[in-house]
Amino acid sequence: MGFFSLFLLAVGLSMDAFAVSICKGLSMKRMNYKNAVKAGLFFGIFQAMMPSIGYFLGSRFQSLITEIDHWIAFILLFLIGGNMIREAFGQEEQQNDSFDLKTMLVLAVATSIDALAVGITFAFLNTNLLPAVTLIGCTTFLFSFFGVKIGNAFGSRYEKKAEITGGVILILIAFRILLEHLQLLPF
Repeated sequence: MGFFSLFLLAVGLSMDAFAVSICKGLSMKRMNYKNAVKAGLFFGIFQAMMPSIGYFLGSRFQSLITEIDHWIAFILLFLIGGNMIREAFGQEEQQNDSFDLKTMLVLAVATSIDALAVGITFAFLNTNLLPAVTLIGCTTFLFSFFGVKIGNAFGSRYEKKAEITGGVILILIAFRILLEHLQLLPF
């Protein structure tokens, strides 16, 4: 997976955390940079950790499913992206203004489950794990930090757009992986 595709994947994965960060920013009466950093760290660390776990799980089973690994990567990324788009049009989520450990831990796990599945695809695609998870973690940190700030400043205008954008990016990457493996791309 090239750097540009990996960067787009990192952006796509960070969109759930970005949307939640916007909500967290909405719930604050005043901008609190300590909470913005806390959101960035929680979401960034979990978005980096989950693909690592998925990678090691996928590596264990890679030899058993090498013939269909591109289909698995396609299906996982397509379903994750589709789910993100579906959630963007779903019911409004309840705003919680707490940045305590329990709340942030639950949110970080919830927004990074899809990254676990992406980690499995990394194993099938023989992706270099350290640069991939570093880029995902740093990208998510930045999107989460600025999501809190944007939410605090502008309100909920961008939450649905962020989830839709993330979903579309993941679906496009899914198709690119499939088309590359089927050798239908000219580049």
